[in-house]
Amino acid sequence: MRAVWLTEFGGPEVLVPGEAPEPAPGPGHVVVEVAYANITFVETQFRAGLASGPFRGEPPMIPGNGVGGTVVGVGPGVDRGLIGRQVVGSTGGNGGYAERALVDAAGLYDVPDGLGLDAAVALLADGRTATMLVRAARVRPGDRVLIEAAAGGVGTLLIQLVRATGARVIAAAGGSRKVELVRDLGADLVVDYHDPDWTGRLRATVAMVDVVFDGVGGGLGRAAFDLLGPGGRMVSFGLASGEWADIPDEVAQARGVTLVRPRPSPQELRADTVRALAEAAAGRLRPVIGQRFPLKRAADAHAAMQSRATLGKTLLMVQGITTC
Repeated sequence: MRAVWLTEFGGPEVLVPGEAPEPAPGPGHVVVEVAYANITFVETQFRAGLASGPFRGEPPMIPGNGVGGTVVGVGPGVDRGLIGRQVVGSTGGNGGYAERALVDAAGLYDVPDGLGLDAAVALLADGRTATMLVRAARVRPGDRVLIEAAAGGVGTLLIQLVRATGARVIAAAGGSRKVELVRDLGADLVVDYHDPDWTGRLRATVAMVDVVFDGVGGGLGRAAFDLLGPGGRMVSFGLASGEWADIPDEVAQARGVTLVRPRPSPQELRADTVRALAEAAAGRLRPVIGQRFPLKRAADAHAAMQSRATLGKTLLMVQGITTC
């Protein structure tokens, strides 16, 4: 079967198309014929040798964690009735950039009626993350909520979920294309953080904010923290800058700000995933799929994400697709 190999840790060029043996399902696992593979920012860091996260293994290996497609085989002890079902699920950290992948049967999610398989894959990681973040931050009607990296996969979903709570959405994005996207998604106020005085502009409009969803980290995350008023909450979920905001607990306490560090249980994460898929199937949540790359161009997909030039979600197209 066709696959993409991580030949060594390094730049996007270390992702090389090639052949791989067919996966054989063991007890409790299924084989999914992959139509779409999910790409997350942490995967680009793992490829570079900078993070482990949920991933495991050493090169040479097939990377990829989230997949969507059709169940074509089951291992011992698994219901054969799953064969033919359209599902999404996680590989456990590797094997996703391939025509067929092994997935734990207990971690499968049926694709709801009315929801495209591509949208379901786009929601697998980002949908549960955004749903969990809004719950953890206890967003309330009337809150002023600042969302960094608002044009990314998680950020575009946060805009929609926060709006649904009755809170006011303040979206921070970098560059005119991203600013236009988040404005179209319904953000109440949009700032371009390429503007050196973006925090000054925000202060002049809303004075301070109640919640920060920090998807960038670094200096931008620290600047966002300074916008929080007493009783504010900050949740860090990404480090597009390459580092966390690293706010000391004592500094936050002195300001009366809570640094929210969600630790959801597996059961809560599953419930969040199911809810995100159901909301999308009902038309109340829409993942923005900004880029699609064929499997053989996984290196180009990683390069685009790493350059922060992408909008929304980036997917790999696998079955029967050879051009972008």
